[in-house]
Amino acid sequence: MQKVELLSPAGTLEKLKIAFDFGADAVYGGVSHFSLRIRSGKEFSMEEFEEGIEYAHARGKKVYVTINGFPFNSQLNLLKKHILKMAELKPDAFIVATPGVLKLCHELVPDIPLHLSTQANVMNVLDAQVYVDMGATRIITAREISLKDLVEIKKELPNLELEVFVHGSMCFAYSGRCLISTLQSGRVPNRGSCANDCRFPYEIYAANSETGTLFRLEEEEDVGTYIMNAKDLNLASHIKEILDANVVDSVKIEGRTKTAYYAAVTAKAYRMAIDDYYKNEVDIDRYQYELQSLQNRGYTDAYLVSRPFERHDTQSLDFTMQLGTHQVSGVVNEGGTYFLCKYKTLPDDELEIVAPQGSKIEIVDNEIGSTYKKDGKMYMKLKQLLAENKKVWEEVHSGNINPIKLPTKFPSYTFLRISSNEDMGTYPNSTKLKGKNK
Repeated sequence: MQKVELLSPAGTLEKLKIAFDFGADAVYGGVSHFSLRIRSGKEFSMEEFEEGIEYAHARGKKVYVTINGFPFNSQLNLLKKHILKMAELKPDAFIVATPGVLKLCHELVPDIPLHLSTQANVMNVLDAQVYVDMGATRIITAREISLKDLVEIKKELPNLELEVFVHGSMCFAYSGRCLISTLQSGRVPNRGSCANDCRFPYEIYAANSETGTLFRLEEEEDVGTYIMNAKDLNLASHIKEILDANVVDSVKIEGRTKTAYYAAVTAKAYRMAIDDYYKNEVDIDRYQYELQSLQNRGYTDAYLVSRPFERHDTQSLDFTMQLGTHQVSGVVNEGGTYFLCKYKTLPDDELEIVAPQGSKIEIVDNEIGSTYKKDGKMYMKLKQLLAENKKVWEEVHSGNINPIKLPTKFPSYTFLRISSNEDMGTYPNSTKLKGKNK
């Protein structure tokens, strides 16, 4: 049986490596303004992107290049050069959003598979067929599509690969077709420079043009004014349902501009969910334990398994972002013997160890600290905060750039985290977990 692909975001070379180390089969990213994430594109040089592709291919993994912006006429010659330059790096596919760019890529680099971006908002067989006829080998379907519609598309086009988003930020507008950022700040969302204006709180006014009257509409107490702030997508509880349909070839995680910890934890959670599915096992609380540790806008399972008109809980009206259940205390360096502090850390803090896929942590107890297993998870406590320069600290904070000694060697890019909330909250389609170590 062909396993579904787990596709993660890669905003930098480090995040690319972390995504693979924590279980991704493929990543997507870009290097220029032709990508819909300008900031992450600037963080990737051409040389680093080439290194990332080589890193992936050496491990039997894949890299998809995002060329999914909406170019102006003045940029078409530059676009052609960019397509040819990226093709030289031998990526596994291009992700494009417009019919014109799709046609151009097919003409210039016919040997590179073409994936149609979700920005094209394909919802039905007719549109899918048009893009297939133009050379698309995979379609990243609209986020508003239902699982039933995916089944119908696959029935008519069995050789077409279908990719769906399962996690990450959601746009309040239909398939991301929003112009609010353009209106308010001149930053064009579909050119990769969205200012996320939908995440701001707003005051609402009513005006009467005949009388010149203007008055503010009072908000109901505790309802909030983040009127366009969509919750984050989280479909980890529905992986079995999605894969049972037997039509999805790739499940995708959003978030190229998010943290390295986000890249690690989302890859880890969905890797566990996918692997459990093929073992005929399901442990929703285990996946959601990981995902709830991330900062989020509240989670929703959105529209893939429920029709839009059935949903009335997809917005976070009273806040733009909330802390997760854990704070990242540190990240292990590439050598594996020290970590850099990312949060206030004290001796005897109980730090949970979040290591790459397949890692084994040695259980030790020495003068530096101890590692131990509890409730099925690995933890570490430091007896002293010994820096690489031999200084012993009473406490370290995120601004401290001195690497801190570990009691034993850890895998590179292991994360250390500490519980930040006694109440773990409720998960979509799951039970409520309480306490730090459940």
